[in-house]
Amino acid sequence: MHDEPIDPFSSDPTDPADVFDPEAGEDDGLLTAEERQDVLEDIADLEIYQALLTPLGIRGLVIDCEDCHQSHYFDWDLLRSNLRQLLSSGRARVHEPAFDPDPDHYVTWEYARGYADGVHDALTESADETELDP
Repeated sequence: MHDEPIDPFSSDPTDPADVFDPEAGEDDGLLTAEERQDVLEDIADLEIYQALLTPLGIRGLVIDCEDCHQSHYFDWDLLRSNLRQLLSSGRARVHEPAFDPDPDHYVTWEYARGYADGVHDALTESADETELDP
């Protein structure tokens, strides 16, 4: 028998308490320059996706979690906050699946990126056609 409660994060490589243990591993929690740039680009992309998709009734993005093998539904503000947390601390927040989200109101990063690319291409083509018309 154990006198103290069992650590629910025991052997979890993303244990949030590791930040308090200097011997928890070699990972110092800092992002590489390339990772940092990727997060900054994700934040910029998120602004575009939100501006384009919110008027269509999309509330945020769905992400398939590699850790728990579930889909996580993030509204725009929560996802932005999580990315900023990752940028400042080098670690993602501990997450819980959303309670009863409506999947019809969320899209994947890939869908959002494709939609934004499609809008960009349509605007570029329209601008090109306008320049050609006398």
